[in-house]
Amino acid sequence: MSVAFLFPGQGSQVPGMLHALPDHAAVARTLNEVTECLGQNVLELDSVEALQSTVSVQLALLASGVAVARALIEDGVEPEAVTGISAGAFSAAVTADVLNLADGVNLVRQRAEMMVELYPAGYGLAAIVGLTEKQVSILVKEVYAEQNPVYVANINAPRQIVISGANDAISEVLEAALKSGARKAARLDVSEPSHCPLLAPVADALRKSLQKTHLQNPKMLYVGNVTGRALRSANAIAEDLATNIAHGVRWHDATTVVEELGCRLFLEMPPSHVLSELARQAFPDVRTVPVVETSLEHVARLAGQL
Repeated sequence: MSVAFLFPGQGSQVPGMLHALPDHAAVARTLNEVTECLGQNVLELDSVEALQSTVSVQLALLASGVAVARALIEDGVEPEAVTGISAGAFSAAVTADVLNLADGVNLVRQRAEMMVELYPAGYGLAAIVGLTEKQVSILVKEVYAEQNPVYVANINAPRQIVISGANDAISEVLEAALKSGARKAARLDVSEPSHCPLLAPVADALRKSLQKTHLQNPKMLYVGNVTGRALRSANAIAEDLATNIAHGVRWHDATTVVEELGCRLFLEMPPSHVLSELARQAFPDVRTVPVVETSLEHVARLAGQL
């Protein structure tokens, strides 16, 4: 049995998230490193005002996830596998030493800035709970129009599906989903149409940037977003990092792979607990712990019991 690190993506941010990180030397070093890369104090990115910016959100999530992962590793908690959803995939790649942190910061900043530039308003994401991927796909197909696009995006669980696109189209799908028996249909705190073809230009630009970036094969198992499968080469991970923004994320498939490989302790990096809730529902035999809800010392003790 072994440990997996899960890294949350945009939508999980909370004000003060960086200030609430554990008091640990590895955390302090990581925040200082991000500050140097940005030319700006990273602790300025987690205010209520700052988190209105997609750029601040994604950079804060990168800093938070990598900082706590490094602290846990220094304390002896070695993950067998890492996986992150959406922007969290970059935190996973840095933790697995595929990318260095400075390159991760530059790539995430490029990714977020391009997303905002392409779609400054009128688009977003929403989650539908209680319907299958097939059911949601039918509703999306009925609503979709070239001037009012909407797509199936993330498959977070067999009956938790995220859609992406224009706000008006999303509203129509949410209304239809509730009429079709969905338990919940609500917008997410994301203001761009992530994980759909509308963001193909971002994927193309990231692919070019990654081709110029020094990459290494992962030092631990990395599970990707687009296919939900284990990726063992730097090139395969680079393609996943570039293209996940323009494709749906097979998150349930990814965590199923991690579970099937024998990981029995899932540790979710701050600031989120949403991925832990999904894992608890899907894998009752796996211990899932949001690190934000406990201490590093307690997490280390749990890992030592495996």
